[in-house]
Amino acid sequence: MLVELTIRRTAGEPSPNSPVDGIRILALLPTQWRKDLKNVTGDIAIRIQTDENITKDQIRAEVNAVLTNPEVSDWELVNCHTLVNGHR
Repeated sequence: MLVELTIRRTAGEPSPNSPVDGIRILALLPTQWRKDLKNVTGDIAIRIQTDENITKDQIRAEVNAVLTNPEVSDWELVNCHTLVNGHR
């Protein structure tokens, strides 16, 4: 499954263009997932590809669990889009 996540800061100033929080989030996601990070106008966009039989709801649940980590708890998952052939 290939999905694109949009993650947004929950409060405060928009994120600067620094990818530090995005890198932290990537590091906390399951290592078997292939991940690609980009910043999008203050949000973080992460593409995830899984080889295993996993549903979008399971991915969403895993990401929400990761975002409870104190290092990245000021971010929230706002979208989880399934991509077809790498495109929305």
